[in-house]
Amino acid sequence: MKLLRWILFPFSILYGCITSLRNYFYNKGWLSSQEYDFPVICVGNLSVGGTGKSPMIEYLISFLKDDYKIAVLSRGYKRKTSGFKEVHGASTAEEVGDEPLQFKQNFPNCVVAVCEDRKTGIANLRKKADVILLDDAFQHRKVSPNFSILLTSFHELYIEDFMLPTGNLRESRAGARRADLIVVTKCPDVVSYAKLQEIKFRLQPQPHQKVYFSKIGYDDMIYGKTENLRLQYLQDKPFTLVTGIANPKPLLDYLKRNQFTFKHEKFPDHHEFSPSEINNLKQKELILTTEKDYMRLQPKLDKFALYYLPIKTLILNEQEEFFQETVRAAIKKKIGKS
Repeated sequence: MKLLRWILFPFSILYGCITSLRNYFYNKGWLSSQEYDFPVICVGNLSVGGTGKSPMIEYLISFLKDDYKIAVLSRGYKRKTSGFKEVHGASTAEEVGDEPLQFKQNFPNCVVAVCEDRKTGIANLRKKADVILLDDAFQHRKVSPNFSILLTSFHELYIEDFMLPTGNLRESRAGARRADLIVVTKCPDVVSYAKLQEIKFRLQPQPHQKVYFSKIGYDDMIYGKTENLRLQYLQDKPFTLVTGIANPKPLLDYLKRNQFTFKHEKFPDHHEFSPSEINNLKQKELILTTEKDYMRLQPKLDKFALYYLPIKTLILNEQEEFFQETVRAAIKKKIGKS
């Protein structure tokens, strides 16, 4: 696979030229980009998946929901519907996508919607929220958010990556300059201050940018349709781990480090499980999966021993500053709330 990617390197150059030209036209104002006089915050990345956008969106919701009415707008990746659609408790992953459904179930009072056209989506949500969070919209240049958060994984920094199809970048590394804040996600539990400073130096942030570091925090409970159990319940019980996410390595490392016994069945990100795959999984006595995968699997594996392990984003340092001097400050500039 790696050899094939390098064989396709000329196409990476072509793709890079096309995306760079597009960004140049937007930067010059030759292509129009809608600006807003109310808080619109974008969470995105330069690469294809695996940087922790969903946990970051939920992190923002959890810290802002008590002071502002929040709406989340996503395109609803791999949904079987089109156009603007608000997510409700009875929605399905096929209708709205797995991640938007997860947001709604975790934050019932938060307005969640999907729309492939962000301008249309924002227009529909304007009267329903004080703050709109855009999920995975960094490359959607038709809208100009007030504040952009760019995520990059600790083990797969965008500065070490290449354009598609040789690498995983959706646009040139220069696109990072548009961000107001850069978060290096999925850091190890133990990482030296010197290492963090080295990464920060290599990222070469612009004068207006701040760089933060985060790690994944795992819940001590697993959740199913009819019961919730402590994670340690699985300690002496062999189980099947099912993942359909871009980068399952942190979860695998966590379970191995804590000496769980399991077999791993890996599927592509946002995988749509076929009837034969579902039948195979029905033969498994005990299944643990991610929260995102659970949204797609649970309706098809109803009444089986299926549980998910939630994760959350944890900022390593200066968590209070992260919000008071960056995100909250950006919101206050637009609506003057304290």
